Amino acid sequence: MNIFNDKNGKYRPVVNQDFSDDDSEEDDFIQDHVRKQQLQMARQDEGLEMLAQSAQRLGQMSSTITQELDYQNKMLDDIDEGLDTATDNLDLVTRKTKELVQKAGGKQNCLIIVVLTCIVLLLIW
Repeated sequence: MNIFNDKNGKYRPVVNQDFSDDDSEEDDFIQDHVRKQQLQMARQDEGLEMLAQSAQRLGQMSSTITQELDYQNKMLDDIDEGLDTATDNLDLVTRKTKELVQKAGGKQNCLIIVVLTCIVLLLIW
C-alpha cells in the first residue's frame, strides 16, 4: 500500500481497510505493540506523577529551610549585638579597674593585700 500520492508526493492518510484473515496476525501484532506502548506510557505517567510530587515536597522543604535560616540569622544578629554590648561593658569595667588600681598605689599595694590575705587565711587554719 502506498501512503504517498504519486502525483504531488505529499502524505496521504491511510484509510481503514478491511483486512483479510491473512492480515489478522499482523493486526494482533500491531494491537499487542499498541497495548504495550500504552502500558509503558501509563507507567511513565505514574513515574512522572511521583517525580512531580517529589519536586513539590522538595519545594516545600526548601521553603521551610529558608524560613528557619532567616529565623536563625535574626537570632545570630541579636546575639552579635548582645556580644558587642557585653564587650563594650567589659572594656569599660577593665579600664575603670586599672584606674582604681593606679589610684590605690599601683600593683605594689595589690600585691601586699594579696599576701596579707594569704597570711590571714593560713593563721585561721
